[in-house]
Amino acid sequence: MCDDTFVTMGNTHRALTVRLSPEQAEELELVAAVARQPVSEIIRSAIAEHIETRKQDKAFRKGLRARIERAQRMIGS
Repeated sequence: MCDDTFVTMGNTHRALTVRLSPEQAEELELVAAVARQPVSEIIRSAIAEHIETRKQDKAFRKGLRARIERAQRMIGS
């Protein structure tokens, strides 16, 4: 995964590389064309929706708490 940080119009963004199958890429481009939005906006929207869904998931939240507790023990807090 490529990870570059760049600044546009005062906003900091991180550029990431995602590898898709040819079929996924074609379908994504079609969705973007029908929605009349850039592919990058469709991807950002899907990621935001996924993250919000995970935040509401009780099992995910439990796992996140456990991970935070392990990290705090590791640093001695």
